Amino acid sequence: MKRRNLGNWFIVFLVLLTIIVWLVFSPENEGQENFTRQYAGEIIGSINIVLMSVSLFLSTRPKWAEKYFGGLDKMYVTHRHTSTAALLLIFVHVLTVPISLSGWALGNYLGVIAFTGIVSIALVSLAPRIPFLNKITGGTYEGWKNLKKYVGIFFILAFIHSLTIGHPLDAFIAINYVQIFFIIGAVSYLYTEVFGGWFKKYIPYTVQAVNHPNGSTTEVVLRAKKNPIQRQRAGQFIFARFPNEKNLNESHPFTISSGPGEDVLRLTIKASGDFTRALFHELKPGADAIVEGAHGMFDYKTGGPKQIWIGGGIGVTPFLSFIRDMNGDLNHEVDFYFTVRHPEEAIFKEEIEAAAKKNPRLKPRIRFSSTMGSLSIEEIAANAGGNVSGHHVYMCGPLPMTQAFEKKFLELGVPSENIHYEEFNFR
Repeated sequence: MKRRNLGNWFIVFLVLLTIIVWLVFSPENEGQENFTRQYAGEIIGSINIVLMSVSLFLSTRPKWAEKYFGGLDKMYVTHRHTSTAALLLIFVHVLTVPISLSGWALGNYLGVIAFTGIVSIALVSLAPRIPFLNKITGGTYEGWKNLKKYVGIFFILAFIHSLTIGHPLDAFIAINYVQIFFIIGAVSYLYTEVFGGWFKKYIPYTVQAVNHPNGSTTEVVLRAKKNPIQRQRAGQFIFARFPNEKNLNESHPFTISSGPGEDVLRLTIKASGDFTRALFHELKPGADAIVEGAHGMFDYKTGGPKQIWIGGGIGVTPFLSFIRDMNGDLNHEVDFYFTVRHPEEAIFKEEIEAAAKKNPRLKPRIRFSSTMGSLSIEEIAANAGGNVSGHHVYMCGPLPMTQAFEKKFLELGVPSENIHYEEFNFR
């Protein structure tokens, strides 16, 4: 079993263990009406608590756990899956437990509140473009994030609901087992939303310089006010925001394009959305910045001796970090494809070519698709000697590009564990 999949298998184990605990330490059937339905509903509700606590824990972005999921981006994929599974199980739970409108206790009302809150937030996340849902968040990423902050409150209400419903089943051990996950989820939520700054999760920086390599790209140079973030590898990314700038006070992930040995952080950002366009036009030197990280496991040094790098457009940024970390000591044979539409988009072209002169094993192949056509898998394979099955592949760029190349590399016999790319989709 690959270490990067251990996290997902552990979550499956926790779900199975929850079912086993309820079956082994089953409640006594004392002739209650609808006992089987209530028993099944308790099990489903407990699985719900487990999955939601896992989602809240993953939202804390624990660096030590990344290696068990294959990186923070893959961890967030798991976060979405556990959250979606929990949402679906909420409906199953409601349909399973017997409901009577008479004799309601406090827990019944809390259950309705928790159900309404969690489902509303989930619908905004899953279908943000539905007009009436879009109005809730103002149509912005930060609006969605602010709304999502309340999910922990509804999680707490859901657990209190399970303890205060009328006529609960007598399952002391199983309920106490589930309480462990409630504590994990609640502490994770408080850490993320309340106490994160106390644990130095967010580090203050200053914008030292703002450069524009071309008409649509910003290079932001950040210097730590005191102690910088802990960073170990080239190719990692951070979350950054600019708290005193009206349109830039949103936390977004950006790949670090500087080398690990530099005393500043460089972020190379293309103006492609509302936030990044505002950053291009409005960010000035001297602005405050808040940085969290570094994250990610996009690291060519862990790959095999023969490698293929593909950077599409602004996806060149982690490869810039790789190159800036070199000092004529590259130990891998690398075909580096940097593909852009027009020549002016090939930022840092001269720096890449200069690095190749110092590192003869680095072979940059810069491509302008408007005049040279799109990069093809056939060309890549030909340059690799006709067989790419033994290569490690590193890709960064538009997700459709990386997914299309991933499929083609798999068809040519490259093992899935040798294909590396990050998906910056944290919604």
